[in-house]
Amino acid sequence: MPRKLSKRTTSIPQNDFSPSTTSQDTTSSTLPTWLTDSLPLPRLIVLDLDYTLWPFYSDIHISTPVRPVAGPNPAAVTDRNGESFSLYRDAPHILHLISSLPGGQIRLAVASKSPVGELCREVLKTLRLPPGMPKGKKVIEVFDGGLEIYEGTKLRHFEVISRRTGIPYEQMLFFDDERPNREVEKLGVTMRLVDDGLSWEELEKGIHQWRRNRGAQ
Repeated sequence: MPRKLSKRTTSIPQNDFSPSTTSQDTTSSTLPTWLTDSLPLPRLIVLDLDYTLWPFYSDIHISTPVRPVAGPNPAAVTDRNGESFSLYRDAPHILHLISSLPGGQIRLAVASKSPVGELCREVLKTLRLPPGMPKGKKVIEVFDGGLEIYEGTKLRHFEVISRRTGIPYEQMLFFDDERPNREVEKLGVTMRLVDDGLSWEELEKGIHQWRRNRGAQ
């Protein structure tokens, strides 16, 4: 039975997209220490969607059709019922930073069991990065490692992602909110279990966890 069905967690104020108080300030010249400490980084970061990238169940909380919230660079979508949906607060800034690294230093992919893949893609196509900036890129465009969005074991998702990208499992870092999905660790993937979605703090902890698993820290 689904764990997170409260409607109060699904809608986010459309103008509240600044990083949280514990977030890394990526608008300044200061970059996260894990990016500048010369230690190895994963070649691919893979993200779950529901309650990892965004705070709702895509097949339960949001009703089609979806449309962008008014503005030159949509940071949220509204559904048939007029409710507003977006990514977790830090997530747009994280995606923007990683996708802007020179030379595709870290690639991004999605592995989700959502049964409404087309709806998920529509949301990702509508949201833009970075938030509040004109002519931003579509969120879906940052996932150059591909989107695997369908029901079934995440072992299958990762097998497809590995074949597509040619990146070894040991070079992948995965963020997910469901403990059973740690089965991907048998492939060599490092999984970071998150309770409250993707954030700067969880990203840093995931990087350090991946390094420990690789004996690099």
